[in-house]
Amino acid sequence: MTMAACHDEVIQVEAQACHASGMSGQRRHWLRLEISRAASRLFWERGVAATSGHQIAQAVGLSTRTIWRHFRSKESCAEPVVMKGVEWEMVVLRSWPRHLSLEEHFAVEVAKYVHDTDSTEHADTVLATKMIRLADNEPSIRTAWLMACDEVEREMIGIVAKRLARPISDFEVRVRGAAASAAFRVVKEEIGAAALSGADPQGLVDVPQRLAQAVRNATGGDIGDAVTA
Repeated sequence: MTMAACHDEVIQVEAQACHASGMSGQRRHWLRLEISRAASRLFWERGVAATSGHQIAQAVGLSTRTIWRHFRSKESCAEPVVMKGVEWEMVVLRSWPRHLSLEEHFAVEVAKYVHDTDSTEHADTVLATKMIRLADNEPSIRTAWLMACDEVEREMIGIVAKRLARPISDFEVRVRGAAASAAFRVVKEEIGAAALSGADPQGLVDVPQRLAQAVRNATGGDIGDAVTA
């Protein structure tokens, strides 16, 4: 039995044990993320076309068969890491208090993130940023990025509805939610590109202000300020 096959067997035994204890979903999430990390590193170093499913399997110590049980294609392996790139923003949006402006809220949350983030989370953020950057020239990775952005848009529509005190199905709410999420996407892409190009971190301290202003511009000033009424 090869090392990959042996490790694969261990993974399957663990997955069965987790299923028996009601934790199969958590185990699956962890395994998909591990595969995604390995695939994303290879995509960044070699390019998508030069990376095979077999190479991804080798990098994570699994069989190719296991990779295809969890992902429909090698390109889709990037999806969990790319999604990690927007999870923090979605959490922050959900917790946005009505009495704070967007830049005030983000400034507080960014400070918490810097203080509380461990090395694994930081590495995931960097890797997600690389995939978002790679998406500029790799249509298959762009698909994963746009899928993540769609999740942000759905979240943003709910936020807009709450702050404008209007139904989530309202046309104007949906338009402003889509516009605000597009502003998020563009700012994130630009900041990520700057960070990967070696920009001075001190030059990125105004990110909350830039983000809030982009959202205000995109929504005609309707979203971004504190809600006092």
